[in-house]
Amino acid sequence: MTSLQAAVEAAAELLVFRGILTHPVALAWRALVQQLAEGDPLLCLQAYGCWFELLAQQNRSWREWLIQAIRLADNPFSRAALGSHGIPAPLLQAAQHDLKCLQTIADSQEQIWEQVQALGLGIHWPDGIPGGTAERDWDPRHFPDWELSLEGLITHYRQAGVGLCGQYWAFRWGPTGLQGIPTPDLPEWDWIYGNERQKQRLAANTEALLRGDSALHVLLYGARGTGKSSLVKALLGRYGKQGLRLLELNRADLIHLPEILLDLQARVLPFILFVDDLSFEADETDFKQLKVLLEGDVAAQPANVRLYATTNRRHLIREFFADRPSPEDQEVHAWDTVQEKLSLRDRFGLTLTFTPFTQADYFATIEHLADKLGLAHDPEVLRRQALIWAQQQNGFSGRTARQFLDAIRAGLVQVER
Repeated sequence: MTSLQAAVEAAAELLVFRGILTHPVALAWRALVQQLAEGDPLLCLQAYGCWFELLAQQNRSWREWLIQAIRLADNPFSRAALGSHGIPAPLLQAAQHDLKCLQTIADSQEQIWEQVQALGLGIHWPDGIPGGTAERDWDPRHFPDWELSLEGLITHYRQAGVGLCGQYWAFRWGPTGLQGIPTPDLPEWDWIYGNERQKQRLAANTEALLRGDSALHVLLYGARGTGKSSLVKALLGRYGKQGLRLLELNRADLIHLPEILLDLQARVLPFILFVDDLSFEADETDFKQLKVLLEGDVAAQPANVRLYATTNRRHLIREFFADRPSPEDQEVHAWDTVQEKLSLRDRFGLTLTFTPFTQADYFATIEHLADKLGLAHDPEVLRRQALIWAQQQNGFSGRTARQFLDAIRAGLVQVER
């Protein structure tokens, strides 16, 4: 039996990793192998061209592409690897069997290359150097038999996640469900100046979520520009390698909250639901979906999901004096309606308050960021220009401080050294 025939049979035998062969790269491989078996030189070269182009788009050889596909696989075995209840023996056996089959499929690239070379085409995509991947990545090429790398693959899934969660750290919710953000904005935790007590409590709560302990939903309330949103996003840069993932929601997504929670619960990894600038108008009822998440209904809420929301309003739902009961009101229990509107904020287990920046806070933030950026300027001149900037722009805040330093780097503000 040739290695190509063995690879075709190995592909047919796959159990839990069958989904890999539905990818366009794998479908192109199937088409090429079939053309090589039938022997028409022109059709073989056309099929090879299609396969080569897809591999070039991935910047990987066939073997490297398969390894990456295994790393990102989302199937019953990889999800079981994330769980705390152990992996059932049949799944372990199936995964071990599939790794052996996938090694056979990967080895087919040598014979494919030989046959295509015999047709006169002298270009192929070679393997990179094994061991060049990040430390957390699994690479079966360090083993003579891929099935021997099973324990390392399980460890990889537990550290790096599976499927979309292995490929991305940050997400949005779209028409098709969870959508990865390739290049999220991840502020550096140490670059965010001040509010040390708030930072410590937010980090401790997030670490509890990572451990699977009883973490709280968090409301970050306070003045604009004080770093509330930046802190939440910075958590992802700090804990992403430990499995933390973040899903940013807008208000229109709240109607899908039950569906979102079911999806995230099945993904096992700890998720922060991030809602920035949370508030509701008096006549809106979307806040009721959040109340179910915060306190639950009959169905238990996912232990791996917590809501982190920022707001500039102490009371999240807009209220008017006219809303308050009077003897002329038609509603018998009018105070109940008022209390319902006020209760949303109370359902957050942890509220972190961010006070407005003083001038001293503003100057200290600028000095801190200037040091991080390596900007060497006379402190007195820097403060004088920073004060002018704050008066012309948005007042004293961390956001204004960052914008001032960005303006210096862009050449919009001239500061003598």
